[in-house]
Amino acid sequence: MYAAFIQRINSIVRSGGAYGLMTPFTWMFISSYEGIRALLTTPNHISSLVRPEYHAFFDSAYVPICAFTVQKVAAPKRKGIFIDLNNFVGASVQAKYLLEAISDETATWRHEASSSDFHKVPSSPIAYWLSSKALDAFEINSALSIKAEPRQGLITGDNDRFLRQWFEVAQKNTCINATSRVDAKDSKRRWFPHHKGGAFRKWFGNHEHLVDWEDDGSRIRNFFDDNGKLRSRPQNLEYFFKPAATWTSLTVGCFNARICEGGFIYDAKGPLAKPKAESDLGILIAMLNSSASNFFLKLLAPTMDYNQGPVGRLPWAELVSQSRSTAEANTKVLVRHAKSDWDAYETSWDFTALPLLHLDHRAETLDHTYTALRSHWQGMTDEMQTLEEENNRIFIDAYGLQDELTPEVPLNEITLTCNPAYRYGGNASDADREIRLRADTVAEFLAYAVGCMFGRYSLDAPGLILANQGETLADYLTRIPDPQFMPDADNVIPMLDADWFADDITDRFRQFLRVSFGENTFRENLRFIEDALGKDIRKYFTKDFYADHVKRYKKRPIYWMLSSPKGSFQALIYMHRYRSDTVSVVLNDYLREYISKLEAERGRLEKLSDDASASQAQRTKALKDMAGVGKQIEELNAWERDVVFPMAQQKIEIDLDDGVKANYPKFGTALKKIPGLEAKND
Repeated sequence: MYAAFIQRINSIVRSGGAYGLMTPFTWMFISSYEGIRALLTTPNHISSLVRPEYHAFFDSAYVPICAFTVQKVAAPKRKGIFIDLNNFVGASVQAKYLLEAISDETATWRHEASSSDFHKVPSSPIAYWLSSKALDAFEINSALSIKAEPRQGLITGDNDRFLRQWFEVAQKNTCINATSRVDAKDSKRRWFPHHKGGAFRKWFGNHEHLVDWEDDGSRIRNFFDDNGKLRSRPQNLEYFFKPAATWTSLTVGCFNARICEGGFIYDAKGPLAKPKAESDLGILIAMLNSSASNFFLKLLAPTMDYNQGPVGRLPWAELVSQSRSTAEANTKVLVRHAKSDWDAYETSWDFTALPLLHLDHRAETLDHTYTALRSHWQGMTDEMQTLEEENNRIFIDAYGLQDELTPEVPLNEITLTCNPAYRYGGNASDADREIRLRADTVAEFLAYAVGCMFGRYSLDAPGLILANQGETLADYLTRIPDPQFMPDADNVIPMLDADWFADDITDRFRQFLRVSFGENTFRENLRFIEDALGKDIRKYFTKDFYADHVKRYKKRPIYWMLSSPKGSFQALIYMHRYRSDTVSVVLNDYLREYISKLEAERGRLEKLSDDASASQAQRTKALKDMAGVGKQIEELNAWERDVVFPMAQQKIEIDLDDGVKANYPKFGTALKKIPGLEAKND
């Protein structure tokens, strides 16, 4: 609306005249107002501009405006005066600093710039603060789009339908290494890696999603609405599966790019830039992650929408041979460390084994092993920081931005999950972050142990073992005939308040700890674990494990918890090993058996409460415990009758391709409720 107002005012002022306006300042930067900027700086000249702080009128108002004067004369070299009051907060101080800038030409918030300065930058933003060196960077260097091809990726039209977290579906239906669309089609697989941006992370990672691209994406490419209009946008298909740089297009933080070595389909929220020369991929990643690129992108993408447009307008620095070689070598190490860190967690499809069990860090006890591993992590973090800063220095020098930028990288921007400053952020102390890191590392050890209990992982082989629909212990033993640690036979692991069953999760973990770290140090290792968690193992498993699992797998859990309304009975099943009779196994071999054991316990307590030889305290406690057991029996009988028994009769089938969001609700109140599971995919 105000753009038309500016055009109208300009049209009624005669040539050689002048006018002044107060408007929102968005026309100064946003690409959609490029025409207005051309009007004000080509046949005309901005002679002065003041940009007040947002609360310049009164403290409760938030007004993004500017006031400026325009002369209707072409004067491309004539300098205008620009006063930026944005750093002076509050209405009471605005006039003071405005008058000071008018009278003092050396005030740091007073700038001078001409129309020709603005035209040096793509789309001509009113970047009055840029130095001559920064402006020259755009004139001297070619645009990134000359050296690489920034492109937007796929829009599915319905992410719930076509996207999955990689761990939801069967491994045999997934192809992670296709090199072309033909290769992908020939694989006969359905699910392929999909870059869709994600959290702030540099160099490597955010490999989380899969997209349905079976038969060259036939479902997506034929996804029409009721009126016959194509809902999806399968664009730039020639870039699918090719090596490129990718990044998160929408973010409130710094721009962050990651290398993709191939095999991926790109997303609209995870755009790509494919270098025209394959040898430029490393230097492209180095440049995009430099502080210089962030400096330029704050100008080119002021709304922090880092789409292919502003990224393509970045100036490409031509580095001298030695600087380029150094930056490329640094980037190889940065990518290697970032990949090693990403793959160290079971949420990576290239996860092979837990770092705590790796021979490189292995010591006699868990405590000493963690100490060695933590030292390794710190070394990685320190080296990453050093190399990132060296890369920054190279690009700062190449662009001549020594007066604008410094090479330092804050520790919380070293994007390794093993770096607590990045992982936890916030205002926590270093000591508190270290406590959290140790606790989370121990929790990951317990999660890996549960994976071994279900046969998803094994101490005897790297990576995934059972990861296809309906696989059994027999399938596991075919691959690993003589395992150190035997997985659960029936895919049901009870999580109860005591060792009511031989395969109770707490007892199985104790076995795992003995096998993985030895009998001699078992007590010491168990103590280390419980100290790190701040509670005993059983309490962690019954109270916290499932919440941690749901969070780790982003509300798409692969282990499902059958839980009575008050949690008196809890048992885990592994969705990839689920069969239509699994609920019957839970019902007959565990729930009913547990109710029988509780009834026997109630009988024992009843006898004790009537035992004249027992003390009064013993009899009183027995009566209290008997009442508690009675309530548990009442709860479980009702749950069995109303929920579990009818469900066992239904013999529910699931299809892993449908994902957790479709399969989990089929079991209603038999499974523990997951708030937000119904939320729309991002």
